[in-house]
Amino acid sequence: MRSEDDAGRVPAEAGEVRREARAWIKEHLDPAMRLADWLEVLADSGWAAPSWPRRWHGKGLPPALAAAAQEELAAAGAPGPPAGLGIMLAGPTIIDHGTEEQKRRFLRPLLTGEHAWCQLFSEPGAGSDLASLATRARRDGEEFIVDGQKVWTSLAQVADYGMLLARTDPSAPKHHGISYFALGMGQPGVEVRPLRQMTGDSLFNEVFLSGARVAAGDLIGELNGGWAVARTTLAHERTSLGARVGGRRPFPSPAGSRLAGQREVTVAEFMARCRQRSPGRTSNADTSMVAAGAGPLIRLAADLGRDADPLVRQELARLHTICQINAWNGLRGRAAAEAGGPPGPEASLGKLMASQIARLWRETATLVCGPAAMLAGPDGPLDGQVALQALAAPGPAIYGGSDQIQRNVIGERVLGLPKEPDPSVGLPWRQLRAGPAGRGPAGGGREGGRS
Repeated sequence: MRSEDDAGRVPAEAGEVRREARAWIKEHLDPAMRLADWLEVLADSGWAAPSWPRRWHGKGLPPALAAAAQEELAAAGAPGPPAGLGIMLAGPTIIDHGTEEQKRRFLRPLLTGEHAWCQLFSEPGAGSDLASLATRARRDGEEFIVDGQKVWTSLAQVADYGMLLARTDPSAPKHHGISYFALGMGQPGVEVRPLRQMTGDSLFNEVFLSGARVAAGDLIGELNGGWAVARTTLAHERTSLGARVGGRRPFPSPAGSRLAGQREVTVAEFMARCRQRSPGRTSNADTSMVAAGAGPLIRLAADLGRDADPLVRQELARLHTICQINAWNGLRGRAAAEAGGPPGPEASLGKLMASQIARLWRETATLVCGPAAMLAGPDGPLDGQVALQALAAPGPAIYGGSDQIQRNVIGERVLGLPKEPDPSVGLPWRQLRAGPAGRGPAGGGREGGRS
């Protein structure tokens, strides 16, 4: 994402970035100000998304320096920019493929928490083979009418916009008749049904689209060119999901019009609420205990008197090492993407490693805690987080691109191994074998296969 928009002085060292960030935070952070006002100030400063271009509310920093700036926010106890898929996926995709008008309209509200986004990609019949998706978008004057179904959609229940993939040319081969839209979620033709997980959370949803409308001006990229735009989104997704494990990040802030009331509290009140995390509950894997790496388990082992056990020490060292290596791998992947290069192996390697880290965290935590690891209430280890993370551990191997798909990508695109034969290549989508309910081709039904 670096470009001529980033003309101007860019700090050359992390120490300089940290000093600048600390000085800015000291001057502008006021615990008595409204959280909404703080997010406005943060967005205008460029420190909310320091790797974004200067013209679009960033500072044009390379990823390693941007990470240093974010660490200074966390160290100061300052609320960071809104967490979620808006800044992680929608913003970078719009910067790369959106029009000037779309960038003006969509980017800043991501940083101020006015808009939350979800990802309307996977379908019941299109998961591992995402390009076989059957949701249709039919042109109607200056709008498109959308009909179809999406599934495994994270946080759709609070999203203002969805990154929608829909088929706009059924006569084209499956990869060539797809378009990418910014779909308004708060309209009558959009129905969201939460899916309850075994952790008790409902982070994923089914989304039913029946006559939903999206303006032609909200087409991101070219008509029927949505697959290229989707690949950009997926590259950022894999890089972000992998790199964040073991990283230190600022406290998240609420995003979206449906959570607007939460931004009316003061910064001090918001920070106090963040520190008083509800016992015995998980959040999504991106902000879970696993994302903190080995640190919580190292402290827990010391508290339980298990830190002298050589096997425990060995497994904690293994977890810490893998988390650090994966974080560095993620920074390398972001650097390659922001330099304008194609998605490299780092994204898939990082995503694959993230699911391994989730399993290793679970195994190490149970080794540290013994039978107490099964206690999911507030009297359990880490307020019950150990037990709940054990239940959540299988998730990273599925969402955002399954482990099997990551291995395929690494084999084909990194190692140069031949692809498996695909008889559907070149055939018009409408000629492919009918899938569920006769809506289109059959495919995997799990979120994030996305080959």
